[in-house]
Amino acid sequence: MSERRACRVIDADRKSVRYRSTRDDDAELREKLRELANQRRRFGYRRLHILLRREGIMINRKKTQRIYQEEGLAVWRRRSRKRAVGTRAPTPVLALPNQRWSLDFVHDQMASGRRFRVLNIVDDVTRECLRAVPDTSISGRRVVRELADLIAERGKPGMIVSDNGTELTSNAVLAWCGEMGVEWHYIAPGKPMQNGFCESFNGRMRDELLNETLFMSLAHARVEVAAWVEDYNRERPHSALGYATPAAFAAELNKQWPASLRPTGSATQPIASTALMRNKAARL
Repeated sequence: MSERRACRVIDADRKSVRYRSTRDDDAELREKLRELANQRRRFGYRRLHILLRREGIMINRKKTQRIYQEEGLAVWRRRSRKRAVGTRAPTPVLALPNQRWSLDFVHDQMASGRRFRVLNIVDDVTRECLRAVPDTSISGRRVVRELADLIAERGKPGMIVSDNGTELTSNAVLAWCGEMGVEWHYIAPGKPMQNGFCESFNGRMRDELLNETLFMSLAHARVEVAAWVEDYNRERPHSALGYATPAAFAAELNKQWPASLRPTGSATQPIASTALMRNKAARL
């Protein structure tokens, strides 16, 4: 059947049938998007769109979404347990760094099967990871040492929030709080979402680092955790901060601080460091 008769039968315009799209195939853009999605397997199209714009590729977000879907890219959801919700710690009066810190532990294991844990300390306002300390054992005294070092760098926080773990309710921690005059808020047992900022950070760390990396040794874990924390603070777009990075958001807040509210520590350069190697002979 001729084209003319076929179009008449289906009541179609011959110009529409003959139309051929002149849109570019965007091969380079698709390749770049696949490359970024490969590097950041737990990033969706919104964060990938931010990374593309950082590299000078100025396209509409809807186009990024369309190409993302056409390339069959997706972030598979992992099943998670339901969390209880209860009364949280008081909200900071001023949106300033060091108003409130959150502490929590996250666990993983190395290729040998030996388990280790990471002590995470997060600034609830700027969302910065202030410390990520991997080790096979972290006592209450170790927690106190890390907090003392952090206060020497950034200044004293207005409040520290944590769960009721044995390390965080130890005599060493309680005595240190009394000496330093730091207010420590313990969440209600069985309600982790009262410590939601650090729980959220732990989820991102597990999703993007711990579940994606096979750790060969504790030294390897320290290197990988330090690199991921540096990337989290300075490169990873954070949706709660308008897709700015925590370091950039903290720097913007630094410019807005009144002189009377500026902390005494070197808060302008927040650094997430790994734990020092343990010296068993000098252990407290």
